[in-house]
Amino acid sequence: MKQDATRNAAYTVDCEDYVHVVEFNPFESGDSGNLIAYGGSNYVVVGMCTFQEEETDIEGIQYKTLRTFHHGVRVDGIAWSPETKLDSLPPVIKFCTSAADLKIRLFTSDLQDKNEYKVLEGHSDFINDLVFHPKEGQELASVSDDHTCRIWNLEGKQTAHFLLHSPGMSVCWHPEETFKLMVAEKNGTIRFYDLMAQQAILSLQSEQTPLMSAHWCLKNTFKVGAVAGNDWIIWDITRSSYPQETRPVHMDRAHLFRWSAISENLFATTGYPGKMASQFQIHHLGHSQPVLIGSIAVGSGLSWHRTLPLCAVGGDHKLLFWVTEI
Repeated sequence: MKQDATRNAAYTVDCEDYVHVVEFNPFESGDSGNLIAYGGSNYVVVGMCTFQEEETDIEGIQYKTLRTFHHGVRVDGIAWSPETKLDSLPPVIKFCTSAADLKIRLFTSDLQDKNEYKVLEGHSDFINDLVFHPKEGQELASVSDDHTCRIWNLEGKQTAHFLLHSPGMSVCWHPEETFKLMVAEKNGTIRFYDLMAQQAILSLQSEQTPLMSAHWCLKNTFKVGAVAGNDWIIWDITRSSYPQETRPVHMDRAHLFRWSAISENLFATTGYPGKMASQFQIHHLGHSQPVLIGSIAVGSGLSWHRTLPLCAVGGDHKLLFWVTEI
């Protein structure tokens, strides 16, 4: 069974540098193509890609770089703003990054003369994740090794600040009930905060540590997934604060967990770059084994396409894309 699941990437795009992070735009941007951003040692590239799965006259993948943004320092995280629109005049590209210098940068571009960025400072340690408010995009949330979750407005002011018990690893905003925020901590606790009351309303507990990554399932927000230790872990928050399902998957410790955008049973995980290669796996709840296993010499980042069962992972001077069935 495992042999059959191992596959090379379906598509690749060459890049000028090692790719540290990659993110498909999860929001509708008014164009048939898919915006994708990836970060290297000192720049962010925003591109457009279309796949043969969505347009029959394309063979494989069609990729075009729209703009390269100078960043000056290694890019560790990228989050897209829902304000990004390609069908407006002029177009709007808006995203933020977290970086090795502990700062958040908020980029705005019209892909022509206007290219601005604002620096948001306040974290005193490594920033592990960041996300925009999914409706208006007027706020963003970040979590850090400094044991805080911070909410910022676009002027760079902090509007809320939650103290955590351990490093904050992941942060997710509820897609509809936008006063709810999920924060996952390295100690295995996942808390849900009510941003209006500014307090925690619910928590989940992983029996494994360290928890490295967690994700809220946008197709079914009663589901939360994470990786901790070598395992992936799934909770159903209507049933219990303890995991519903756990499975060991990565020999060298698991690194990232992401639900697919189109199915509540499909998710992907990555392992840490090990002695030979890091592993990328796609799982389907209901299958005891991974449905796809990919091997990457050095892999960073993990992102699902908005409408296809397709995953992007960053590699050494390339982007790699794997496709699965639903």
